[in-house]
Amino acid sequence: MRAVMKLRALAPTPAAPPARDFDLLATAVLLLDAGGRIVHVNPAAENLFELSRQKFVGHVLSDVFEPASALAVAIERARASGASYTGQELELAVIGRPLLHLTCTVSAIDTPEAALLLEFRHIDRELKIAREERLQEQQQANRDLIRSLAHEIKNPLGGIRGAAQLLERELDRPQLVEYTQVIIGEADRLRALVNRLLAPHRAPSYGRINIHEVLVRVKGVVQAEFPAIPIACDFDTSLPELDADHEQLTQAALNVVRNAAQALAGHPVAAPEIRLVTRVARGVMLGRRRHRLALAVAIEDNGPGVAEHLRERIFFPLVSGREGGSGLGLTIAQTFVTQHGGTIECQTTAGRTVFTILLPMGSSREGQ
Repeated sequence: MRAVMKLRALAPTPAAPPARDFDLLATAVLLLDAGGRIVHVNPAAENLFELSRQKFVGHVLSDVFEPASALAVAIERARASGASYTGQELELAVIGRPLLHLTCTVSAIDTPEAALLLEFRHIDRELKIAREERLQEQQQANRDLIRSLAHEIKNPLGGIRGAAQLLERELDRPQLVEYTQVIIGEADRLRALVNRLLAPHRAPSYGRINIHEVLVRVKGVVQAEFPAIPIACDFDTSLPELDADHEQLTQAALNVVRNAAQALAGHPVAAPEIRLVTRVARGVMLGRRRHRLALAVAIEDNGPGVAEHLRERIFFPLVSGREGGSGLGLTIAQTFVTQHGGTIECQTTAGRTVFTILLPMGSSREGQ
């Protein structure tokens, strides 16, 4: 475990604002009393550690987190000196969860209910934002290029198909007619591909939708196509309706779920399963805008995972890890989600892949 401790300033113990004021911060905050028990946790901390307030309040840190000596040292020094300490590259994990790489500032404060303030920042947040912006710019450039090519291809493709139909009428040898049928069939296939390349750029048509109705419909479609792969649902039924385009979100979810099913079908496992999970995410950054609440839809499968050389490019057009795949399903899904002001992310290892769609619960319309 690595951590670099920095003494901020030797200063008198500062007075702190009321605990509720920390709820407005985008950084994760825990308040501890003199006995080391957690007395307050803000929504950003609930989101960062994926635990509810009830799992924190009234507990000591060792009840919630795996042992972290660097954090313990920072807390003891803050108690002893009244100064603030920052731990860089600190590794911390909720019991039974993966490690998080964080920066943690521990400050001694003076309030009736709290003696220490712990402020956590995800080291990768700014890097992640910058990376997402670069990827979006690259993907937008790729989409613009492909759309231009699709427009250029569409017109001559129609001419090729029409010429093949005219030629077919003039031929009297069945073998030659079969060749024209191949031309017509391939032209139709390419036309369908071109139409899919152009389709995602329709502006969303907003209305109130229930995300669970969308997911149940998607489940039914994919289950009919892949009956041997069970799809389990873990829904938070308290989620409100969403202001969104029903058709586009259905297509986005369908593309991701079908992608999971195809991965499982192509690499059979002992007990294949797909899980659809909905939850509320708090204090979410979408782009550079912070949303107090967001809808999180997780699509999990226990397949082989995404090949390492494809992980940075899976949302790019025409990139596919499946033989015969068009490489458009995830691109279209990302386009639709982005048009709703949301993001779609992928975490993958061998045996577990999770695509997470995050959508703002307020207005998702661009420009609002």
